Amino acid sequence: MVFLIRWALAFVLLAMTFNPTDWNYVRWASQNYTTETPMVLLLGLLLLVGYIIYLRATLRSIGTFGMILVLAIVGALLWVLYDWGLLSLDNQSLLVWIGLLALSVVLGLGLSWSHIRRAISGQSDMDDVGD
Repeated sequence: MVFLIRWALAFVLLAMTFNPTDWNYVRWASQNYTTETPMVLLLGLLLLVGYIIYLRATLRSIGTFGMILVLAIVGALLWVLYDWGLLSLDNQSLLVWIGLLALSVVLGLGLSWSHIRRAISGQSDMDDVGD
């Protein structure tokens, strides 16, 4: 359950930054930068803090190789779905959402990896000993 919350928050962070709809930070900031500069800066910094938290935790827990491996597994899963005819590559908006989903899986796993590893192996990381 905790993983689902962390994954959902990663998805929200990514989708708030950019998505194929008009409701995202990138589109809003590019249209309102001259009239809403302080708000654009504030929201951009808040998003940056979220990315720093997720990326730092992900890099510390699974590293670059782990991130690439998780993306490769998600990519292989998407390839299988395409090969079976369950996924079409014609809709560009759907592809952006799938990309956001794939990246959020990487960030969610990275933030949750210590807990997942402890649940699977029974071993604690040094940072987890006090839990």
